[in-house]
Amino acid sequence: MDYLALFMEYLQVELGLSDNTRLSYERDLRIFCKALSISEDKLADVQRSQIIGYITKLKLQGRAASTIARKLAAIKAFYRFMITENYLQTDPAEAVEAGTKGVHLPKVLTEAEVKALLEAPDLSSAEGLRDRTMLEMLYATGMRVSELVTVKTASVNLSMRYVIAFGKGSKERIVPLGSVAAEYLQRYISEARSTFLMENETDPETLFLGLGGQGLTRQRVWEIIKQYGRQAGITKAISPHVLRHSFATHLLDNGADLRSVQEMLGHADISTTQIYTHLTNKRLRAVYEKAHPRK
Repeated sequence: MDYLALFMEYLQVELGLSDNTRLSYERDLRIFCKALSISEDKLADVQRSQIIGYITKLKLQGRAASTIARKLAAIKAFYRFMITENYLQTDPAEAVEAGTKGVHLPKVLTEAEVKALLEAPDLSSAEGLRDRTMLEMLYATGMRVSELVTVKTASVNLSMRYVIAFGKGSKERIVPLGSVAAEYLQRYISEARSTFLMENETDPETLFLGLGGQGLTRQRVWEIIKQYGRQAGITKAISPHVLRHSFATHLLDNGADLRSVQEMLGHADISTTQIYTHLTNKRLRAVYEKAHPRK
């Protein structure tokens, strides 16, 4: 029986996970099978000792703790599915632990670096206005790039200044828009968006379009942001997620409460949001060390 195919269907139909998450699980499980030298139809025969041996080997190879934790998460999810669907009576991954992942602090931009990045596009062109609007929207909302590229024009309410985002697991949330981002969105929709549409072609209703009238890919948005990062003289590694991290950190720096930031980011668990408090605490320590006379 092709348990892996059944698991992929379960992730999509029952759990509603995104394509990216499902592909990640599938890739990690195929690598797991290859490491154990078994075919996918033999996954039901795997023993706990084999899983422990696989995780131990990854540690000895010096793989990052976060990578090991992700791979184990895929394995655990698969065997929970096998138990739920009564393909197995005992879960071989139940008591297996990856060990601590430690605290991996996300990279963020300073407010000055964000300003330089946002001002990099050339507003005299349709592409420049589109790109400035995307950057403003990413920083104003903290959206994931996968959410940004799937936003529909109907999901934006400029009069009430909010956008509807569809996050992980197809969960819907309403994210407020700042006045600056709303202003650029209005300009982009009224002045630039139609220039990307092909004549006599149906409007795909995707908010951000590329040449040919089709929606932008995550990879293209990534390339655009890296291009403007270089143009703005930012030496840090930059990506759409860095803007998401910066959004959360700057909100907390300026007094936002953790629960509100959690809702805006679409985190299911507040412990995921709490990682940003490590950054703000680190900054507070730097301020203290610099300013207090008896540090």
